[in-house]
Amino acid sequence: MNTTIPLSSGKGPGSEFGTRVRVIAKLAMPVTAARLGMLVLVMVDTAMTGHFSTAHLAYYSLAQAVSMVCMLVGVGMLIGTAVLCAQAVGAGAHKDCGVIWRVSVLHAFALGCFFALLAQAGTWFYHLLGYDTAFANGAGGVVAILNFGLPGQLIYTACILFLESLSRPGPGLVIMIAANVVNAGLNWLLIGGEMGLGAEGAAWATTAVRWLIALAAVIYILRMAEGGRYNVAGPMHQWRVIGGKLRGLGYPLGLAQGLESAAFASLTLFAGHISGQAAGAFQIVISMVGFCFMAAIGVGTATAVHVGMAIGRQDQRQMVLSGWAGLFTITVFMAVMAVIMALIPETLGHIFTDDPDLLAIVVPTLLVGAAILISDGAQGVLMGALRGAGDVWIPTAMHLCSFLLVMVPAAGWFALRTDLGTPGLMLGTFCGVTLAAILLAGRFHVLTKRPINRL
Repeated sequence: MNTTIPLSSGKGPGSEFGTRVRVIAKLAMPVTAARLGMLVLVMVDTAMTGHFSTAHLAYYSLAQAVSMVCMLVGVGMLIGTAVLCAQAVGAGAHKDCGVIWRVSVLHAFALGCFFALLAQAGTWFYHLLGYDTAFANGAGGVVAILNFGLPGQLIYTACILFLESLSRPGPGLVIMIAANVVNAGLNWLLIGGEMGLGAEGAAWATTAVRWLIALAAVIYILRMAEGGRYNVAGPMHQWRVIGGKLRGLGYPLGLAQGLESAAFASLTLFAGHISGQAAGAFQIVISMVGFCFMAAIGVGTATAVHVGMAIGRQDQRQMVLSGWAGLFTITVFMAVMAVIMALIPETLGHIFTDDPDLLAIVVPTLLVGAAILISDGAQGVLMGALRGAGDVWIPTAMHLCSFLLVMVPAAGWFALRTDLGTPGLMLGTFCGVTLAAILLAGRFHVLTKRPINRL
């Protein structure tokens, strides 16, 4: 497979930049769709649980906030899979890719089992945070079930990161589309149908689907036509060295993902202290903001892949163009989504609930949420560009400052110390993501002035 995008001689800088935008968008679209599929699992669970019971929506929201932190820490630990594979492809070392994938799958399984074990203390954790017995027991039971599916989710993640680094995002998309169909059917049976399990039914459906997608992805890779070229089942040469590189990238990236997701989870926990309805409303809004952010994940992944390939070829100009083209692409998309969200907030809210009291909280919160989309998308893509270049520790520190030292305190103050409530949580979020976007843009600019080397 030829992953180099040739540029015609005689083209000016504008044409080269346009070419970068097109190739990044081409890879980002199926990647984004696959990532959307992951979030749609959560959104369908949220919508179907919300229509079943407002109380069960609150249990699910609090559980999902904690489970999502675990999942995103795990995803961050595995992102090095795409970085290492992309740089290997750019350097022509294709047989390294299969070893990187298998080492990543082993790490994914170990991480998932650790998080599943950790979640058994969920009820105690919610009691520790001051929730009453009904909330703590309800959320604790749901988070234990959700995390039981994390080994499967993380194995699937390792697989699609490997495939995306080879510019083959299609299989992950197909698997995720099928997963959403199965999840919806299981939800119908388990949430309010024959079983009537509510939030726990939604969690069991998602857990079953996560194991199924892991199995499907592994089977596809082992049987794909180019498996021999990429050494997906051959000798595990230098696996210890590759494991060290994967962890070296994974620790800061997992920390960065964990910091960001923990910050957002803390906002849901703040909402739970306002009221059960506030927790449910905030989960609805954050699901819709997250739906838009999946485009940033897709564009960020595509940007990281093309930055990594350029570094593998020692092509600094294409590395620079790829980074800024990714930022331009997500800015245009997020601006469109922000306008849509601001124009029809009540219509969007009705997707999740018909409760007028809940909608009265959702609508103003969603209006503020629309304002954060451009900054949030920008920081997500810039983080992708930096990780594609192998620059991880300083961006992680920037996330720490932006999310934990700015966003969380600002959101807590706006929501709990003023009368703004859940819209205040989104206002604090705006402060954090905007600062992150500014800092990461500055960091990428600095990086473009330095010599580049493959990891």
